[in-house]
Amino acid sequence: MARTQRLVADGIHFAEGPRWHDGRLWFSDFYAHRIYSVSEAGGDLRVELQLDGDEQSSGLGWMPDGSLLFVKMQAQELWRRRPDGRTERHADLSGIATFWCNDMVVDAEGRAYVGNFGFDLDAELSARGPESVLADHPTTPIVLVETDGTVRPAAGAERFSFPNGTVITPDGKTLVVGETLAARLTAFDIAQDGTLSNRRVWAETAPHIPDGICLDAEGAIWIADPLAPRCVRFAEGGEVLEVVETEGLNCYACMLGGAEGRTLFTLVAPSSHREHASTQKSGRIYACEVGAPRAGRP
Repeated sequence: MARTQRLVADGIHFAEGPRWHDGRLWFSDFYAHRIYSVSEAGGDLRVELQLDGDEQSSGLGWMPDGSLLFVKMQAQELWRRRPDGRTERHADLSGIATFWCNDMVVDAEGRAYVGNFGFDLDAELSARGPESVLADHPTTPIVLVETDGTVRPAAGAERFSFPNGTVITPDGKTLVVGETLAARLTAFDIAQDGTLSNRRVWAETAPHIPDGICLDAEGAIWIADPLAPRCVRFAEGGEVLEVVETEGLNCYACMLGGAEGRTLFTLVAPSSHREHASTQKSGRIYACEVGAPRAGRP
């Protein structure tokens, strides 16, 4: 079934980390150094937070008290904006992350699971090309940030091939991570203390590769495919359930939201390479209506 796309926002450098929150889609724009939000109808882009200098934000989430958590990528830090507007460093991830920090998911308790690149992806892509990087690259762990800001490697979640989009099921018992450079979704059981165990393949996704991901109420996962103009819905085990084409632009992130939870937002751009994306405002956000509403976290 072809889904009718509508434009929600444009004039964006490179949008990532989309979250549906308080009736709006929130996201980071790497090279505007801002966190924005936009309504389901679109056309009303709003600056929610301006970062200092050249800092880039990526993953977003909220703690139970309403505090916004956001990743500062190059600094390898997690920051917190409290409901009263105070902004402070929540956690230093540099002792565990091996390159820039990226996407994350925040659980119902306010704990955050934060991924990182593991290496300079853009430099390696330029030097060796996508096929070589996919075949041979360093792995990296996920960082678990406790509610008080203490950090530890997420036990059971080491040696990831570029951990990226991450979701938690509605019962809070399963975490699924997109391993971009392994072309798979990897699942874990979550213990009450946040420890991860029972690592397993949730789905092999090749020839598609997962960037941002989101979960729906039928237990399927949408993945943004950063090498192609599409967003793909997978069942556990790897069956492709649906493909949404994204207007000729590569899809880097996706989120379900809207009043009914059935609006699929796709964040697209011509390229993710920082030399291109930082100088162009070619990024866009599209939306279409799908069958199953959002579920779980984010």
